Amino acid sequence: MNLVSPTAVTPEPVSSDGVIAAGVYVEGRRIANIAIDEAASWRNKPDHVVWIGLHEPETALLKSLQRQFELHDLAIEDADHAHQRPKIEQYGDALFIVARTAQLDGESIAFGETHLFVGEGYLVSVRHGASTSYTPVRERCESCPRALARGEDYILYAILDFIVDNYSPVIETIQDEVEAMEAEVLASAMTRAQIERLYLLRRDLMRLRNAVGPLVEVCRRLERDNLPMIRPTMRPLFRDVTDHVRTIQEQIDSLREVLAFAFEASLLVGQAQETAISKKLASWLAIVAVPTAIAGIYGMNFKNMPELQWEYGYFAVIGVIVAICTMLFWRFRHSGWL
Repeated sequence: MNLVSPTAVTPEPVSSDGVIAAGVYVEGRRIANIAIDEAASWRNKPDHVVWIGLHEPETALLKSLQRQFELHDLAIEDADHAHQRPKIEQYGDALFIVARTAQLDGESIAFGETHLFVGEGYLVSVRHGASTSYTPVRERCESCPRALARGEDYILYAILDFIVDNYSPVIETIQDEVEAMEAEVLASAMTRAQIERLYLLRRDLMRLRNAVGPLVEVCRRLERDNLPMIRPTMRPLFRDVTDHVRTIQEQIDSLREVLAFAFEASLLVGQAQETAISKKLASWLAIVAVPTAIAGIYGMNFKNMPELQWEYGYFAVIGVIVAICTMLFWRFRHSGWL
């Protein structure tokens, strides 16, 4: 289920301490933009949901959220330091989720991370590194209050679905390049630059697979385990995200296999070209060897060589050389060596 087009990017204002947006919702409608130090008071009100978005926040800001939402020390430590593996952790009645993000940066893939804190009446997202803005997610959710009224688990679903959707443009772009590369491989052997590009693509796809793979287990747990804050009615939506992640994983594996086959095909094409060149060289050497051998024999300058005194000897030798060379050329051309 595509909540938001992955290509839609909305500029986002970021405060000096890393706050992108902080709002409180009742029945799916935003009733106020709040300051971070007010989050706990709003969260404790019945049927209120606090949604906070942060981008590379300062440690002091994370500590403030920890005190207000009683977040675990280990989760705060992970959120303060990027380079975490995708995972889901349960701390009491709260969940801490790490997901890897990916987007194209020139000809390579730039990776980032999103850390999600989910508990009763709140969801906090913390972004690190390369990541598309989640402003479209918030706008889409706010445009459908009935769906957003489901609560913080729906917001969690919306963000995870958006993250997975953003893998698709990366895969599609790489797929187009791989198809073009595959067509070139069949036409001629790969150049050094093409081989280097193939290696970089395989490396990026491996890194992307390492980012996507663990997300399957995260979504599976959200779908099947009886986790706090995940209502049974939300499980079909998380199942949809799981299926989408698995599809992305299969596409990555398929592209890596195509690149491997392309490299092998390039080696075979190169070997075939080398073999063809070797056959041509061998054929011409065999043809050139005939006059060379005959001329060498008659160039030994022995006196007792009857053919040297024959009036038509020169013409006979030239004729024999031409005849043999012509026959060899015809045989090699007929066999495909020339």
